[in-house]
Parts: sequence; C-alpha cells; structure tokens
Amino acid sequence: MDLTPIRVGQLNQYIGRVLRMDPLLSDIALIGEVSNLKFHHSGHIYFSLKDDSSRISCFLPERIARQITCPLEEGAEVIASGYIAVFERGGTYSLNVTDLRAGGKGELAIRFEQLKAKLSAEGLFDPAHKKPLPAFPRKVAVVTSPTGAAVRDILKIIQSKNDVTSVLICPVLVQGPAAARDIAAAIDELNEMHPEVDVIIAGRGGGSQEELWAFNEEAVARSIYRSRIPVISAVGHETDFTIADFVADLRAETPTAAADRAVPDTRQLRDQLDRSAADLRNDLQRHLALAKQRLQALDPAAFAAGIRTRIEYEQMHLDRLADDMTGILKMRVSENARRIDLLRQVIEGASPYAILDRGYAMVTGADGRAVRNAAELSPGDTVDLRMAGGTAAARITEITDIEEKA
Repeated sequence: MDLTPIRVGQLNQYIGRVLRMDPLLSDIALIGEVSNLKFHHSGHIYFSLKDDSSRISCFLPERIARQITCPLEEGAEVIASGYIAVFERGGTYSLNVTDLRAGGKGELAIRFEQLKAKLSAEGLFDPAHKKPLPAFPRKVAVVTSPTGAAVRDILKIIQSKNDVTSVLICPVLVQGPAAARDIAAAIDELNEMHPEVDVIIAGRGGGSQEELWAFNEEAVARSIYRSRIPVISAVGHETDFTIADFVADLRAETPTAAADRAVPDTRQLRDQLDRSAADLRNDLQRHLALAKQRLQALDPAAFAAGIRTRIEYEQMHLDRLADDMTGILKMRVSENARRIDLLRQVIEGASPYAILDRGYAMVTGADGRAVRNAAELSPGDTVDLRMAGGTAAARITEITDIEEKA
C-alpha cells in the first residue's frame, strides 16, 4: 500500500507534540559538563551538556537566565532541569532549561586545574622566564591549522600593516587526539631548523573547551617553555584561557590580536621617520638662519646701524614712558585734590560749630567741661552757653525732666 507523503515541517511538528505529551520528557533533570557555551546578545544562553559518551544541546531563555544564581562556565558540572523540545526549522531537539543548579566541576575542568597547579609549581608560569618580543621581527612563524579562519586573519593583519616581515606557515592539527603532539613538534622543529624566525604565533580560532583542549596539554606547554624563540599564544576568543596562555611569553586575546602585536606598522613607522626628517630639516634651517644673523652682526657697519636703531628705539620708549608717567602724576594729583576736598567737607559737616549755626547751643559747667545730661546740673549752678555768634552766662533756676513734662 502506498503511503501518503507528508512534509518535513509536518513531521517535525508531530515529533514536537509527541515530546511535549511524554510525561518523562516534559519534566526532566540532566547532569553533565557544560561545553560550547555561548552568550547571545539577546540575553539567551546556548550550551551543551555532555558526559563520557554523548551530549545534548541546551537552551536557556533570557528570562530564566536572569534568575539563575549558579555560575555557568565551560567545564562546570551542572544539573539542568527542563523539557525536551524540537526546533522544527532545523529538525533538532534540545533541552529547554527552566532551572540550573551547580553539580561540581567537570572532568576537563578538573584536569585543567590539576595541570595548571603542577606547571605553576615547577615555575613554567614565572614572569622571569618570559622573553620580550623583538621590536622589528624579520620573520614570524604561525603554528595553526592551514585551513582555519585563524591563519587567514593572521596573514591579513600582518600583510596589511607590515611589508617587511615575512610569514612562515607551520600547518598542524589544532584539535583531536594527535593535535597536542603535532603542535609541540612544530614548535620544537622551528627552534631547531629555523633559527631565523623571530616570533612564533601558536593558536587557533574559537571553539568549545574540548575543541581547544590541545592547547591545555602538557606537551604543548613544555614545548612553549623550552622554546628559545618568543611565543605568542592566540587561542580562541577573549574569554578563553588555556595552559598555553600561562606559559607563553605573551597571551593574545585572539589570533587577530596576536598578529597585531607581533609586528609593527611599517606605514606608521615611515610616517614617523618622515616627520622626524622634516623636524631635522626645520631645525637645521633655523640654526643656519641664526648663524647667518650672527655673521651679519660681526660687520661693523651693520653693527653700528643696529646700535643706532636700538638707541632710537630706546629713546622712543623713554619718551613714551615719560608721557605715561606725566599723565599718571596728573591723574593722581587730581584724584588726591578731590579726596582732600571731600574730606574737608566731611570734617566741616562733623564740626560742632557747624551744628551751632543750626540753632543749637553748647553748655559748659564752671569747670569748663561740656554738660552732656541735665542730671549733671542742680538749681543755682552757673553755666556758659556757647552759640553761633558768641557766648552767654546763665544760672539754673529749675530742672525739668523731659518725660514728666510730656
């Protein structure tokens, strides 16, 4: 019997409904090691959970990720709860995570920490062993996959900024069981067979922890350490760290950054040389002009003319100073005259005799001192009254309190 064909989308929709209806797959918890972790700009997080034999893709929505307190990092062992869902467009299934808890460190993370502690104790990470990079390398060797994006990025950067340094490509495996041995052998061979190489860039593009694992192997670390040629480690992205990064003479965030740091910008250097040459020419011209002036100053006629010009200039300067001083003195005399006139007016206004002109009288007692208060007088006392135009004597017959009179 012929079967009625259905569309691929219909099949995936059907599988999705079956998975959603399965009570086990609609609410499941998995334990595994985090791998291939990616943080999307939307806030969603994509990663894989793996064990010794298999892996599954996981999707952590942004709204759930904001509530998760468990640190999520490559190699960490976690317990992820959620449901199995089908991505209909791609025909793949994944665990849609609704909760995440720490489950301990994964096997790769443990191996990483153990080797890191071992090599650190042996001094392979000691800054004293780091070799400086040459300022003007003539040849750079690149130890990486010949087909990956890393080698293209490195060549593009070096060729765009430097037309003097040559590049030697050393093709190697960068992932898989044989990769570490291949990388270590290439670094050793460069030291033995290519002494003209000034810098080695060893690395690859981004990937999961297991894809970058060759650069966490002890063989690679020791080959970098014993290399007489400075080594730049350029593995993965900015957030990826490998054992090779700690041993290398310089760790670059990416292969592109490694290429940028390995060689100088020859165009920029030429511009600097051109500016320096222009500055030297300008300095030389200034020195020549100054020497010419000095030679001209040795001519007696020119010297005499210069002296006369200087005397005339100084005479003009003295005339201007004299005119300025005369003007300043006149201004100050006028200003002081105004101040004196103002002070005279103030003094005359404060004079007690001016007050007498307004109808007041000054009373003095028999001892000649001014009487300031009626309480100082008694009936029968003789006083002198000083008024405008003269004085008069008076005898006190009665003293009246102003308040009582009011």
